[in-house]
Amino acid sequence: MSQTNLSEAHLGEFATAIAVDRESDTNFSVELDGEWSVAGAVNGGYLLSIAAQALRSNSPQAPDPLVLSTYYLGPSQGGRAEISTRLIREGRSSATFAVDLSQDEAPKITALATMGNLAALPDDVATTAIPPELPDPDQCINIAEAPGDFVESAPLVKRYDMRLDPETAGFAAGRPSGRGLLQGWIRLADGTAPDALSLLAFLDAFPPVMFDLGRFNWAPTMELTAHLRAEPAPGWIRAKLYTRNIAGGMFEEDCELWDSAGRLVAQSRQLARQPRD
Repeated sequence: MSQTNLSEAHLGEFATAIAVDRESDTNFSVELDGEWSVAGAVNGGYLLSIAAQALRSNSPQAPDPLVLSTYYLGPSQGGRAEISTRLIREGRSSATFAVDLSQDEAPKITALATMGNLAALPDDVATTAIPPELPDPDQCINIAEAPGDFVESAPLVKRYDMRLDPETAGFAAGRPSGRGLLQGWIRLADGTAPDALSLLAFLDAFPPVMFDLGRFNWAPTMELTAHLRAEPAPGWIRAKLYTRNIAGGMFEEDCELWDSAGRLVAQSRQLARQPRD
């Protein structure tokens, strides 16, 4: 069994937490870190990063996830998990894979991913999207300083440096705005610069946008599609999360990530179950 990454002594906390071991040409194993959990289950964005790390190991010419569409089949806990991959199609500039992650022989996620090279994409940006206007990070609310019971139920928040815009953090004082909007800043807690795989984790790192609607329990994700658009510049990432439709016991949550150069570097939409009262 060989480690697909550098030795842990040379890795940051995030890179160590998503490191996978090769078991065969198509199969990998991973030790899921329970500290990347929310409400007793390993976080979905963290699982996305692990799946992409395994695919990166099998796609050296196309190392970055461009599109990753993932179905969540059951909650995962800290401990060993198995990953299987299958190449569906390989082209000159991209490759499409199926990837599955299971634990104790039970399926946890299944996904389709198209891998490419973000650094090789043309610089032809034309967008009407506007980055969120935010106070400086030191003027925002540090989620890790939330009440102890919140942090205890979501140790994930200690893995990041997350700062919420006070204008969208009224829920923390029992005054949700009702707009269905959260925004703020995020970076890895260990100071490592963002990359493609950490963007996947950031897309699912913030509290559910339903908190801004006064619904405070955690909301399990059913499906999440992530689009990565560019390699992020070093520094803080701006995040905007919002919902526009709640129906049938489910809601959608859209997330936009903007880098320090003002570029929209990642987007996602997830369908999740409404929090239970």
